[in-house]
Amino acid sequence: MAFDQTTRNRLQRFVTDARRRLEEEFTRQLQNDYGLDPVSGRASPLESLRHINDQQRETARILRDTLAHYCANSDTDTKAGLDRIVREQAFTILNRLAALRMAEARGLLIESVGNGYQAKGFQLYARLAGTALGETGDAYGVYLQSVFDEFSLDLPGLFDRFSPQGRLFPREAVLLQVLALINHGEIEPLWAEDETIGWIYQYFNSKEERKAMRDASQAPRNSRELAVRNQFFTPRYVVEFLVDNTLGRLWFNWTGGQTALRDSCQYLLVKPDERPEPAKCLRDPRTIKLLDPACGSMHFGLYAFDLFQEIYREAWDWERTNGPGALDSETGGSSDLKPLSQTYADQNAFLRDVPRLIIECNIFGVDIDPRAAQIASLALWLRAQRAWHEAGVKAKERPRVGQGHVVAAVAPPAEVDLRKRFMEELDPQDAQLFEQTLFMLKGLPELGVLLQVEKELPALIRKVFGEHGPMFSKEDMAQWQKAETRLRAGLRDYARAARSTYQGRLFAEDALQGLRMIDHCREVFDVVVMNPPFGGLGQNVKDYLVKSFPNSKNDLLAIFVERSLQMLRPNSMVGAITSRTCFFLKRFTNWREKVILGSATPVVFSDLGIGVMDDAAVEAAAYVLEKS
Repeated sequence: MAFDQTTRNRLQRFVTDARRRLEEEFTRQLQNDYGLDPVSGRASPLESLRHINDQQRETARILRDTLAHYCANSDTDTKAGLDRIVREQAFTILNRLAALRMAEARGLLIESVGNGYQAKGFQLYARLAGTALGETGDAYGVYLQSVFDEFSLDLPGLFDRFSPQGRLFPREAVLLQVLALINHGEIEPLWAEDETIGWIYQYFNSKEERKAMRDASQAPRNSRELAVRNQFFTPRYVVEFLVDNTLGRLWFNWTGGQTALRDSCQYLLVKPDERPEPAKCLRDPRTIKLLDPACGSMHFGLYAFDLFQEIYREAWDWERTNGPGALDSETGGSSDLKPLSQTYADQNAFLRDVPRLIIECNIFGVDIDPRAAQIASLALWLRAQRAWHEAGVKAKERPRVGQGHVVAAVAPPAEVDLRKRFMEELDPQDAQLFEQTLFMLKGLPELGVLLQVEKELPALIRKVFGEHGPMFSKEDMAQWQKAETRLRAGLRDYARAARSTYQGRLFAEDALQGLRMIDHCREVFDVVVMNPPFGGLGQNVKDYLVKSFPNSKNDLLAIFVERSLQMLRPNSMVGAITSRTCFFLKRFTNWREKVILGSATPVVFSDLGIGVMDDAAVEAAAYVLEKS
């Protein structure tokens, strides 16, 4: 089903109505039950709450720990922290219900949200439970929570009921209203579409919010403003055009044109008589890495998933024809990989594992909005489930998908007392390394991949561990990798030990997310595809960006292009949709001469004009660059 303007308007009305009802509900819960008032910013002492039961009291304590964690950053006051809690709770519940509805449409879940109380899954559950769970509304709430728990095994970022974003649940009257909106006939066909969850993310923030932010300040004042002001969904044809001419083009070149992608990639620009020289050793697909550095709902990754499926199938045939040494894993930095034929018993076992491999090996995403990371992980997981469903792989036979490579660029934890307490459990060197690492990540929420970790990390390592010679060496990096492993283990232990102090768990989880972000920034990629932010530089990171990217400092889009080229291996490709003005305005002269022509070769360019990215008032261009 095409997402034309009429269809998008229907979905936008649904998201706007659902958000309003959920935010009103959670504001009332905070005010009436938990002594927290998002309107005034008032937070009553926990001991004053004498009207709630023990379970609610535990939730009240956790909400206060969450608020304290959010407010540890100097730019967040109590009112802003409570606004964030309401917004995140509403977004998470909406996403959970939408995700279950999408899972039903794909045959992955028995009807549970569709038809509300009359859903087949709930009817079976209610027969078994009888009256043990109380009235119908109470029983249905318990049923949904049990479904959340089942899905949290694969998608903890969205479905973990004990996460800070998912502590509240709407009361029966509001839940029924939201279910009625979800099951409205106008949007019924949309739940089978992969793009739907991305449009929900797009429409959660309104045009009015974006306008108010721009009216208040020309440049983004914080990471949320940067995310909301640049939240524009990329049309499917643009996604296919950029992925076809980056990932598709690389595979076409490596195979000497002997690939089915030549015909299936409708936007791949290939001359009729083009026959590139095939690689002597074809790349092992497990080593091909694609990054979307501003991934949003992972629209690029969803289409790249389709191409990777074909790439894996052809790699198996290539190795079967040319022998176990026919695939090159060393180019991708994974020389310990065994040949496919030695890893899998047969082709069926291999193909059954491909969806898992794509998520765990190939597709990387970063976004400064934690909600985007929720959505992106969900979108890829649903895409993998659809692949298995289409291949006739039963649910019990599907490999469990481990942690993928979607990361939210969240602020490093700011609680000084918790940091000192954790550092006391480390040896002195690791403690110093941890403190220096948090300092290095201080601008992460507004920088994301623009933080040049690979340039700053060597100096940090040598400062802590000393120098092994005049040049930064493998031994230096080995020191970091061993220390990082110890820090990860220590933070996980600290999070478990600190469960009685919920704020301690949040501290540890944000620190772990920072370590994952460092790993992303140190990776070398084969493809970068993106719809990056554009416009002025954030107030808090402007000095860093001007110093780090002097040739691209005029606009965020130029900086993202330069940074993407830095993260690519030679002869790899970046595809982007941005404003077209950077290709002719005088202030971008240095960027064009020193970045675009100085370190890359333009391969494809399409001048798209205005009206391409929903309501973004920008004349757009889509283009592909090959790193020299």
